[in-house]
Amino acid sequence: MLLCRPRHNSKERRIDPQIVVGLLVDRTGFPLEVGCFEGNTAETTTIVPIITSFLERHELHGTPMVIAADAGMLSGANLKALDELDLSFIVGSRVTKAPGDLESHFHWNGDVFTDGQVIDTVTPRHGNTKVNNTKLRAEPVWDPEQHPGAWRAIWSYSTKRARRDQKTLASQEARARAIVAGDKKAKSARFVKVRGDDRTVDEASLARAQSLVGLKGYVTNVPATVMPAAEVIAKYHDLWHVEKSFRMSNVDRHPG
Repeated sequence: MLLCRPRHNSKERRIDPQIVVGLLVDRTGFPLEVGCFEGNTAETTTIVPIITSFLERHELHGTPMVIAADAGMLSGANLKALDELDLSFIVGSRVTKAPGDLESHFHWNGDVFTDGQVIDTVTPRHGNTKVNNTKLRAEPVWDPEQHPGAWRAIWSYSTKRARRDQKTLASQEARARAIVAGDKKAKSARFVKVRGDDRTVDEASLARAQSLVGLKGYVTNVPATVMPAAEVIAKYHDLWHVEKSFRMSNVDRHPG
């Protein structure tokens, strides 16, 4: 089961009140549940109400389901709520979490990855929780009983994605250096540190971003004994059905 919660924006860029649409669809993109929220509603707060509404409407509590959502839904409260509803989930992770999740890999292998490499490990449920032990070369295999303070994390590396990320990063670096040199004006930009009237390139953040190109992460509460990493990744990438379904509904509302 897949979920999408896109914001409905005016194509004409009008300032009329906008809404947030929560759309729940099945793996083929067929709509199952739709909800509307005020335009100032945080998108991360829409996922649980939409799912619980669907479960209650059809009396499906206790039915095995897997909820897939993008990284915009990644919040500790959401994942905890879904887990407490006895629902499985697969959500996209944020690349900023990679240094912590892959701490053991970076410790033993540096930032070297091979095309198609998949690392099945754990990620802390809370920022102040320590779940990785760099003294152990092998990545920990997530188990709900052994790792109550963590979720399962899967990271994959692609050279094609790395090339795309490098291109984006090079553009961001060039922009940052142009701003620092005074060739461009901007209130803020990635990799630019501002202290008073001084602007400098954040070399540490830039180097960290360079080490993470090509990585894509996924967080789930489905054990490896139930679903291998490759299947988790494949299920997540079925989200394109959601985007297609929403684009079609958008066209229906805004013909032409």
